[in-house]
Amino acid sequence: MKVENVDPKGLIRESYRIECITPPMCKTIFFDWAIQVPVSADPAKHIAFCISYYGADLPDHPMTEVLQAALAPSPKKIRRGGRAGRVTEAGQRRDGLSV
Repeated sequence: MKVENVDPKGLIRESYRIECITPPMCKTIFFDWAIQVPVSADPAKHIAFCISYYGADLPDHPMTEVLQAALAPSPKKIRRGGRAGRVTEAGQRRDGLSV
């Protein structure tokens, strides 16, 4: 991979150059960068490349933390709505009251 293909506008590069940048600012920059990743590309590979290219020397930088968080697996969805959220598979109410 080439850095020109992964970060064509230099958004990630510039985020590392901004002094006193905060994590919320890094998240905004990351989302601006992420929507420009081509649909055919693997975003995880692009993110890993950015970490190795920009974040290797700055592991405590807020952008490195944001990029690493983007690679973390998403939390398991546990909320269920409708009847499935109120009643178990055995037919019992999830709140403990009788049916």
